[in-house]
Amino acid sequence: MQMESASPKDSSSASSPFSSPSVAALLKIKIISWSQETGLPVSVRVRVAERTFHLHRNPLFSRSGYFKRRLIETTQLELPQTFPGGPETFEMIALFMYGSSTLIDPFNVAALRCAAEFLEMTEEFCSGNLCERFDLYLNQVVLQNWDDTLIVLQRCQALIPWSEELLIVSRCIESLAFMACMEILDPERRRDKPVITLEALAGQAWSCEAVKEILSQELWIKDLIALPFGFFKRIIGSLRRQGMKEKYVSPIIVFYANKWVLSKKTIQYWESSGERAGDANANDKVSTILQGVIDLLPMRERASRVVPVGFYFALLSRSVGIGLRNDSRVKLQDQIASLLHFAHVEDLLIPSSGVSSDSSSMELATMESIFSTNVSLKMDTNNTPSAGNSIVAELWDTFLSHIASDPKIRPKRFMELIETVPISCRQSHDQLYRAMNTFLQAHPDISQEEKGAVCKYLNCQKLSQWACIDAVQNEMMPLRLIVQALFVQQLNTHQAFKECSDSFRYAQSGEFSGSLSSTRCANTKSQYLADSPYMDGAEPGGRTLSFLLQKDIAVQRCEFSRKEYESTSFRIQNLEQELFSLKKSLQLQKPSKRAETLPAKPQSAKPYGLQNRSLSRNRNPLGHVTGCIGSVNFASQRKYASKLLKIFRRITLFGSRKSKRKSGVPSLWGKPM
Repeated sequence: MQMESASPKDSSSASSPFSSPSVAALLKIKIISWSQETGLPVSVRVRVAERTFHLHRNPLFSRSGYFKRRLIETTQLELPQTFPGGPETFEMIALFMYGSSTLIDPFNVAALRCAAEFLEMTEEFCSGNLCERFDLYLNQVVLQNWDDTLIVLQRCQALIPWSEELLIVSRCIESLAFMACMEILDPERRRDKPVITLEALAGQAWSCEAVKEILSQELWIKDLIALPFGFFKRIIGSLRRQGMKEKYVSPIIVFYANKWVLSKKTIQYWESSGERAGDANANDKVSTILQGVIDLLPMRERASRVVPVGFYFALLSRSVGIGLRNDSRVKLQDQIASLLHFAHVEDLLIPSSGVSSDSSSMELATMESIFSTNVSLKMDTNNTPSAGNSIVAELWDTFLSHIASDPKIRPKRFMELIETVPISCRQSHDQLYRAMNTFLQAHPDISQEEKGAVCKYLNCQKLSQWACIDAVQNEMMPLRLIVQALFVQQLNTHQAFKECSDSFRYAQSGEFSGSLSSTRCANTKSQYLADSPYMDGAEPGGRTLSFLLQKDIAVQRCEFSRKEYESTSFRIQNLEQELFSLKKSLQLQKPSKRAETLPAKPQSAKPYGLQNRSLSRNRNPLGHVTGCIGSVNFASQRKYASKLLKIFRRITLFGSRKSKRKSGVPSLWGKPM
């Protein structure tokens, strides 16, 4: 079964496996017999295409209204080039006119019916004429069988518009749709397996090979997707009109597009057939089919569970290189944007390396438009972050990590890409950290100010344990980010020690109370153990007043830790701004004066002291220390590890003094670490 239009010769009875190969010989014998029986010579010459037939006038005159009109004026006729079926079909009709039985089969019945209509061989001129015979055969034999109906429908493609006017195409389409619905319903329970759907592909990345493997289970679907797109489109419409559920209709469309749009073998077939037949190029054919497939596919919520979003991505990727209409591409992008939270990383359009710059590629522009549309849709419906927003944000950060290695993407452009999805939608910043790390490694020449601007979106409190440790050890990261990561690590360590201490205290309390036997409180030990945060199934009824007070203190500690983190982060940012401003002012001075004012050893200064933040410029050696944030090589940052520890000890002491002034609020750190 082929997609190309069959030539008249291909659709003739000569290609039928049931037709006799000696039709010409039988017709010649009938002509000779007629001449011998009537004594009349042949008097009419009929030319059909490249062949000429010498026939008698009376058989043609008595059975065909067309010949009855034309033979009054002349005895030489030439049928038009559009005569259905060509000379082979006319040869079989001429044999019937001489009284011989015509061999009818699914391969030639459509051409014979159209030719009989052209020659006006109806009941008006002869009882039991060809038009009525062929209609009976179509209705009672062909349309009752799946394979015969498919054969007739394929033969009708070369017989348009005659096959359309005689409703042969419509009857075949409705019959196929009805039999397909019966195949789905299976009233006789003949199916061993359920009808295939695309639910199995919804949870994985799109794969053409996986679709082919699923398709091999349903032969009737393979028959439908072998039809020309015009017929296939009408069958899909008939299936929906006759009540087939969308979860069974959509897979047929997906299989059709996978065969004729996404398959590499089909593209090669289009190209070879185009060269052979002199048709339009392969891209035009694929674009036409892709345009029709997009119109057939369900959109918005109807497609959320019946069509994998990876299939829409595959169509979008194919449309980039074939010149699909802009409105169809926008429609496809909007559909993907509405289902983006179901997508996988493998589905995304990753720009091809070495072809063009990622910053200006079509794939990047397309993906940016899709994610922007998704964000706008979510903002219209719900302004608060949800699980779907977090999935989309992580998906976008993963995409950024793939394109961040392009050296042509500048920091400003990369920041615009990060802001495509709001920072509030990100529940975890691990993927964002990977993208930033890749970007900094690919752009070692950018300034410290640009590094700080790129990394300002990163929240260390939303990093996992491994990401936070990696950020502390990463020499490419700005110093401010390293300090914040160290502080978060200290908070996490303190919290872990506190939880372990609380767990140990609960366990010891339970053992002690359990050792005291009491007839009134027989389950004292189990109640204390149940109050532990590490015991499952704890009941609130057994909690004591001391436990509730300790829990309230723990809540206050967490709240105080959060406030302390925000306060410390604010102080570090202010300190960094002061250092940058001081550095710029020192750079404006003359080299000689700057050499005199700067001390020889920066170790003697205390650049991170928080008690005296307003030092004079003449005595303050911060100009050199500012290089840690501004211009010092990051390979030497480990030299300042001891200084960073001193910073945190001072921050700890600051927090301890502040907490002592607040009555009722326990100290955050207890003892300096």
